[in-house]
Amino acid sequence: MRPSDRSPDILRAVTIETGVNRYAEGSCLVSFGHTKVLVTASLEDGVPPFLRGKGQGWVTAEYGMLPRATHTRGRREAAAGKQSGRTQEIQRLIGRSMRAVIDLKALGERQISIDCDVVQADGGTRTAAITGAWVALRLATRKLVDAGSVASDPVIDQVAAVSCGIFKGTPVLDLDYDEDSNAEADSNFVLTGTGDIVEIQATGEKRGFSQAEFEALFSLARKGIGELCELQRAAVAA
Repeated sequence: MRPSDRSPDILRAVTIETGVNRYAEGSCLVSFGHTKVLVTASLEDGVPPFLRGKGQGWVTAEYGMLPRATHTRGRREAAAGKQSGRTQEIQRLIGRSMRAVIDLKALGERQISIDCDVVQADGGTRTAAITGAWVALRLATRKLVDAGSVASDPVIDQVAAVSCGIFKGTPVLDLDYDEDSNAEADSNFVLTGTGDIVEIQATGEKRGFSQAEFEALFSLARKGIGELCELQRAAVAA
């Protein structure tokens, strides 16, 4: 039995509340159970120096955890003077995930900056951030489309993410902290709405795992991401 009493193939309760920031072009508060991430998407004229004059845009992301997002207060990384390797890895993952489903040429010479701030962490913060980031991105780019600022819609697909792992010998979907901290194997899957793979991170934590176990995790991820994509569509349609 899972600590949350969920069946192995059941997501935590997932909610996506949009329009939570009155100033950002796109925003949402995404919750995977007790994990909550505030996501904003900001439209900015101009692109980084390496893209100037190339007629295309850019999407980048930043990620951070508020000091009391976890059981004990963590020091702000700004106070430490540098970002941790974990933070850098996660925000690069979020940026790659968003760029996988946007036509940068159609975006024009604009940058979309995605900010993901973890309000409360109970496992799966990066997957919640990616799932919410697409919603914020979709809302921001819709403003460009509605204003006639772009010739075509730059968003070409959805993208969402979910964690899967092996807990007490059983492949399970969407790990919370209790499961994640005791998992025998842990993985994060980032897939598009059409099912293409953007990224898979998979690690044997306490032991190696077999191809059959990996395929079971992948099957769970496909199911979960299909459900997350439905929630994303409902959120941006509201």
